[in-house]
Amino acid sequence: MDINKIKSVYFIGIGGIGMSALARYFKNIGKRVAGYDKTPTQLTDELIEAGINIHFTDDIAQIGDDYRDAATTLVVVTPAVPKAHLEWNYFIDNNFTIQKRAEVLGIITKDTYCFAVAGTHGKTTTSSILGHILYQSGLDVTAFLGGIVENYQTNLIGDGKTVTVVEADEFDRSFLKLYPDMACITSTDADHLDIFGTQEEMLVSFQDFADKISDKNNFFRTPQVNLEGRTVAVLGDADFEARNIRITDGWYLFDIKTPNEIIVDVRFALPGHHNISNALLAFAMAYTYGVAVDKIKAALESFEGVRRRFSYRVRTAEMVYIDDYAHHPTEINAVFQAVSELYVGRKVLAIFQPHLYSRTRDFMDDFAKSLSQFEQVALLDIYPARELPMDGITSAVLLDKITANHKTLVAKDHLIDFILNADADVIVTIGAGDIGEEVTKIKQAIEEKLKSK
Repeated sequence: MDINKIKSVYFIGIGGIGMSALARYFKNIGKRVAGYDKTPTQLTDELIEAGINIHFTDDIAQIGDDYRDAATTLVVVTPAVPKAHLEWNYFIDNNFTIQKRAEVLGIITKDTYCFAVAGTHGKTTTSSILGHILYQSGLDVTAFLGGIVENYQTNLIGDGKTVTVVEADEFDRSFLKLYPDMACITSTDADHLDIFGTQEEMLVSFQDFADKISDKNNFFRTPQVNLEGRTVAVLGDADFEARNIRITDGWYLFDIKTPNEIIVDVRFALPGHHNISNALLAFAMAYTYGVAVDKIKAALESFEGVRRRFSYRVRTAEMVYIDDYAHHPTEINAVFQAVSELYVGRKVLAIFQPHLYSRTRDFMDDFAKSLSQFEQVALLDIYPARELPMDGITSAVLLDKITANHKTLVAKDHLIDFILNADADVIVTIGAGDIGEEVTKIKQAIEEKLKSK
């Protein structure tokens, strides 16, 4: 596929976080861009504001004339779209070039120096920090990200032609379509077992990804990842170490030991040791590439975070509201670690929306254990995404296994009233489903309640 010959790009599933970054990219380089998604979201609203035409009904008639020439139109499809999708089948039947998101990313980045960030947790934050470091350091970079970076309010940083940063997604083995020059793996906890079947099969794919980096000095991993490469650790023995961690006026302050030197007093705002690990991975990659230490430190200090990754939505002395995308037990553990470290003695309510029936089934006991750490827990119904219901897999079954003193089910349409009447002054919403679409309404309701006091 020659992108230079493409005039129009049509996305099926344009509202996906990775798909939307590609849509922004093609719009930025002058292509016509349009697409379909199942439901309107904040992301699709932002794309429409950027001048991209989007519709929400699977209807061939809504495909514009500019996207009906197979010789000049590229169709990009997400794996989550069902095979019976009418528009997808129209493009198949008329011999259009159809590519998955990862294939297109591979084509775009193949002739660049490509940094790839993989892992079952932390890849969005790590790749966002890395993209921010490289952009702020003046590199000719474009970063394709799986989250909206607060500094830029977009998931596409820069418009460089020679250096790229990509979030390497293990789902559907997509990351094997990439051509990385430098890479890291943040974690390899079991996930997406509906795709891989077993964790062992998942680990084979991660090994295949790591093997794409022939020079292991350019491959980085946390201690939990059992692959050849340079190690990065928080409070542990590694090639790159975060040491002397302390909290000062809401900032994390720590030192970094590299293979060559000790760098002192690195300032970073994102809470939790998992985020220090993410920052350390990004630091190690930029440092190895040759970015100056003072530029990396300045970028780490200025990084404001990623939307829905421990995002403060309300932060007053009276009330705190945090929103997080966590959808795996290990990620929930990380949220708990950060909240418990920052808000000792405060009453915390965690509201969790499980994501996928298969993931809830596969990690039912682990979810229960992670959520039981919170004093108060509320569960929404499982968000199905691409799946149909499974017998015996419900939020009620999960709730029975949770041992927290205060636990309940709550319907999404009663969520705001439930929060406003809760006996808690730290609220945390957790999950990768459509709970994210409730965040702005929850924030507004809490702020109105605070004003009325």
